[in-house]
Amino acid sequence: MENLGTAFGLLFIGIIMVMIVLSLVVALGNLIINLTNKYMHGDKSDGNTKQGKRVHTRKVAVIAAAVDVVTQGQGRVESIQKKIN
Repeated sequence: MENLGTAFGLLFIGIIMVMIVLSLVVALGNLIINLTNKYMHGDKSDGNTKQGKRVHTRKVAVIAAAVDVVTQGQGRVESIQKKIN
């Protein structure tokens, strides 16, 4: 019975240590991400530039051809927008 108590004690201590280490990893990861986002001034493009909105002509042609095939010539492409999740 003494061995079972020791085993459960070690199991409990092991679980607590794993939780502590994982919490430290998450906290340090979030700290590094926040510091990087705060102090690194990269090229922040929000997609409102002309280059971000431009659709390549080959892609437009492929999309129009696919719509034409699927709708058997009855459909047309009026606009193309990128869906952001």
